[in-house]
Amino acid sequence: METLEFQAEARQLLQLMVHSIYSNKDIFLRELISNASDALDKLRLATLQDGLEADASDLHIELTADKEARTLTVRDNGIGMTRDEVVELIGTIAKSGTAELLTKLREAKESPELIGQFGVGFYSTFMVAEKVELVTRKAGTEGHGTRWESSGEGTYSIDDAPDAPVGTSVTVHLRPSDEEDALYDYTDDWKIRQIVKKYSDFIAFPIKMGDDTLNSMKALWARPRSEVSDEEYHEFYRHISHDWSEPLEIINMKAEGTFEYEALLFLPSRAPHDLFQRDAGRGLQLYVKRVFIMEDSRELIPDYLRFVKGVVDAADLSLNISREILQQDRHIQMIRRRLVKKVLSTIKDLLNNNSEKYATFWREFGRALKEGLLNDQDNQKAILDVSTFASTAGPEPTTLAGYIERMKEGQEEIYYLTGESRSQVENSPHMEAFQKQGYEVLILTDPVDEIWVEAVPDYDGKKLQSIARGSVDLPKDAEEPEPEGDFAPLLTFLKEQLSEQIKDVRLSHRLISSPACLVSDTDDITPALEKMYRAMGQEGPRVKRILELNPGHPLVSGLRTAHEQRADDPALPETAELLYGTALLAEGGDLEDPARFAKLLADRLARTV
Repeated sequence: METLEFQAEARQLLQLMVHSIYSNKDIFLRELISNASDALDKLRLATLQDGLEADASDLHIELTADKEARTLTVRDNGIGMTRDEVVELIGTIAKSGTAELLTKLREAKESPELIGQFGVGFYSTFMVAEKVELVTRKAGTEGHGTRWESSGEGTYSIDDAPDAPVGTSVTVHLRPSDEEDALYDYTDDWKIRQIVKKYSDFIAFPIKMGDDTLNSMKALWARPRSEVSDEEYHEFYRHISHDWSEPLEIINMKAEGTFEYEALLFLPSRAPHDLFQRDAGRGLQLYVKRVFIMEDSRELIPDYLRFVKGVVDAADLSLNISREILQQDRHIQMIRRRLVKKVLSTIKDLLNNNSEKYATFWREFGRALKEGLLNDQDNQKAILDVSTFASTAGPEPTTLAGYIERMKEGQEEIYYLTGESRSQVENSPHMEAFQKQGYEVLILTDPVDEIWVEAVPDYDGKKLQSIARGSVDLPKDAEEPEPEGDFAPLLTFLKEQLSEQIKDVRLSHRLISSPACLVSDTDDITPALEKMYRAMGQEGPRVKRILELNPGHPLVSGLRTAHEQRADDPALPETAELLYGTALLAEGGDLEDPARFAKLLADRLARTV
């Protein structure tokens, strides 16, 4: 026998389980049954796909209660574990846990109902146990099994189990019941049945106690919506998603005819912490004729809908298809297309009929959904239809259709400006003429906005136009005075002085109160996009921009006069630098040499005091 220590985080988690007071300790049995069901799924999959020689004819979960010994045993004849797997999976914190789970569990002391809803799995047994014994043997291996034992105090023992059958049994040595502490007698027949019915009725394998089967085994997705309660749907969602929140929306689908399948999908109400991590688990569970095939089938749902959780059960797919073949299966592609259309139509229904739910969805998942504008040309219009954007029209976001309805007479373009925040965009010099003349501008502040606007040429025939790019052809403001004098010499001078930073200098039609601004040429990428590419290691030549001057601003007109009268004044090149730097700072850009700019500005201010 060998005695080992739990990983540090697992040890802290066990202490929280044992010493904190929680009201929902029933969860431990749900978690053990779910683990057993996963083991049975894996064994059946291994026999079907990998040719594992094992008896999969009577897969089941068995519950045995001993009142005198005060034990409850959950036994399965599934895939089992090797000794190394026991140490890896139980001696260290679960994959669904990590340090963030630990933080949430600490916070959960203020909300006891949260325990059991974090996907803590095996560790939840220590809420009710004085000691836990696990005996397991891996299917397809010869020789002995493994016995694991712990009281949850920081160490565990592990030893050989020579006579262990294939599968896993977990024996929980129960603490004395204390109903005031919501610690019930889990050897009572009625209590076990109650928990199984509430949490595990949808498990696809028989859950037996003596001669009785405690669960219906009828797949939840195969039952009519009218026969399934919201709580059953919510519990199923929690089981497959490991999310403790209720789903935002439930989506049922059933296709009949030449190709049959059923689907039960969920829109979550909150984004997981790993939504934008590349290695995060995503995809839908795939079954074929109620036989589990794949846990996270990415082929069933595009990456921009990775937040969707659920199950797809098809009737006509081959049971022995590999992941590579599955990617090319025409039926899978057909299901994928239909699922996407159904999800997008559900989001559209929320937009039109349930503004509160839609606002929650967009806040949590809008950024991910917009990724589809880049790589799903077939559904680009449908995604735009259900997307909303901040706008200068008011505090509430708008659809593109709503924007078009409010367009001024003669306006042919949808104006937008990207930036890091709403306040930065609203205070940008580029906005001045648009605000003065009452033109609505979309405010795009998500990083993905910099990219998708390049991939979407128009919406309902209206081109999307950045107001910080190219030239602006707004109607001339009647109050705008004509610039006096010839600015050509000044423009030439500034272009020469700032040739390392800019490609051209011109008078502006978009500025009202600011002296200058920087704009990108029509076919050039924006500075933010260039910065993103560099962050990804895609180095390239720096893109120079155009400096636009406000001819009506006193600084610009004074600079023109100074250049006319004393073109060789050494202060003029410094003024040119300051003019460029202030334009860069006004849009939230980064100065190449902040120290030099600060010195020039300080010297200039000192001469005015």
